[in-house]
Amino acid sequence: MDLQKVCQEVIEIAKSAGAFIAGERSNFDLKLVELKGKANFVSYVDKKAEELIVERLRKLLPDSGFITEEGTAFDSGEKYRWVIDPLDGTTNFIHGAPPYAVSIGLMEFEEIILGVVYEITKDECFYAWKGSKAMLNGKEIHVSEAATTSEALIVTGFPYGEVKNADEFLEAIHFFMSNSHGIRRLGSAATDLSYVAAGRFEAFWEKGLSPWDIAAGAIILKQAGGKITDFAGKENFLFSGEIVATNNNYYNEFQAIIERIYCK
Repeated sequence: MDLQKVCQEVIEIAKSAGAFIAGERSNFDLKLVELKGKANFVSYVDKKAEELIVERLRKLLPDSGFITEEGTAFDSGEKYRWVIDPLDGTTNFIHGAPPYAVSIGLMEFEEIILGVVYEITKDECFYAWKGSKAMLNGKEIHVSEAATTSEALIVTGFPYGEVKNADEFLEAIHFFMSNSHGIRRLGSAATDLSYVAAGRFEAFWEKGLSPWDIAAGAIILKQAGGKITDFAGKENFLFSGEIVATNNNYYNEFQAIIERIYCK
């Protein structure tokens, strides 16, 4: 498979879905929002965008399976599986607040081999494939070189719904607020990972994520020189629901802090 050629096609698909989402935002009505769980929203925009993406990806790779947030299509053990979040940051979108993004990853068996994250509000397209450089709108990106908490700007996601590990989360917030350049919360995990890849943040951690939140961003970060694991430093981050993502210089210190707090 020519991954570079496939990636260019996926970029066009992500941007097309992004254009649809941006167009719908101008006349969006909050009454059209459905509640999947506490503070977990979905709208016709998510669903329609996913349908558009799946339809085009099926033509691009006819025998592939799908892992999708809105359940438009499914996988049945195919060699290649697309992992799709048509609108990562739905809560931001419905309120008209940035960022929100289209996230499309491709797996070969259990390995992520391609990722595209299109952040709609800034028209920024992050992408990479196995063996490539990580790119942003055609220019190479790479992680920062910061090596300590005292040099780091850190991003996370706030728990929602039935909040678990609240004490651990607050302990981590307190530690990083006291010892780093600060903490940010954007509301889009795909964007968070892409920003770490671009050196805008040094590290990201979150618990309660799904594969479609992180598959594309994970390979973009890796190809930008970063590292991503679960809280315990293991590789099963995609399906474990928890991630630690940093540049390589800062990984050991950051992962050890998160493991100490969460894995007691």
